[in-house]
Amino acid sequence: MRANIERVIEGKPDVVSSALTVLIAEGHLLIEDVPGVGKTMLSKALARSIDCSVRRIQFTPDLLPSDVTGVSVFNQNTREFEFRPGGIFANIVVGDEINRASPKTQSALLECMEERQVTVDNNTYYLEQPFMVIATQNPIEMEGTYALPEAQRDRFMARVSVGYPVEAAEIAMLSSHTGANPLDDLEPVTDAAELRKLIGIVNQVHVSTAVQRYAVAINAATRRSEELSLGASPRATLHLVRAAKAVAAMDGRDYVLPDDVHRLTRPVLAHRLLPSVEAAMSGRSTTAILDAIVAAVPVPDAR
Repeated sequence: MRANIERVIEGKPDVVSSALTVLIAEGHLLIEDVPGVGKTMLSKALARSIDCSVRRIQFTPDLLPSDVTGVSVFNQNTREFEFRPGGIFANIVVGDEINRASPKTQSALLECMEERQVTVDNNTYYLEQPFMVIATQNPIEMEGTYALPEAQRDRFMARVSVGYPVEAAEIAMLSSHTGANPLDDLEPVTDAAELRKLIGIVNQVHVSTAVQRYAVAINAATRRSEELSLGASPRATLHLVRAAKAVAAMDGRDYVLPDDVHRLTRPVLAHRLLPSVEAAMSGRSTTAILDAIVAAVPVPDAR
């Protein structure tokens, strides 16, 4: 899958690995960056690499919650209401520019992302496994965007930024992307059944008590920090350990190392934190505050 995606996204192996980590850790991915760097291309390349149901939702200011979850429609023939599934009913859901929709529509994703189900008119419909939301958004300073609420951001396992390509990769992109769309030649390399097996393998990866305490200590330190007005939630701790198990499995190990937890702190925790007023006024970024907090937490030794 990594090789397949890198046929389209060139020069960004770390971003591709992060996306695959979130996929097999049963999480959701938020891709945040400026327009034109390949956010939607990355999400569509990941979706097309899997032989499963894929749907795309283009988030706009006039998008309704029922467009996402579905709606009950009255059938004149049967004289009964029928449920018409919305765009969320798929294995991979690509939500493009999620922060252009109103907060009311954004909140339609809360139940879907956390509980893998949709409740409409007192009826509950379960989503098929695997289920992953890949959302893209522009920085909040851009025109016509709505900030994602804290509850929404906390449901994304990781946030990544694609960033600008290096010169060699951008030159290669001119050759491969100007003649034809590289997505047209992308074929699935796995399917939903294989993904479910991979998820089962990740769930069996061992996490020692020392590593668990290390993950909890990092998140507890964010809650005590005077530079943060909002620290990491218990859900963030769970996501951090799940992602670490996925990284260990991808590296061919059946156990998690403290290094796995350490290198995932930025993508898993940074988007959940809010700096205090004093820290924001002094120009301290959330990632800088987080790096200082993580550096102060003792790493468990090999014994």
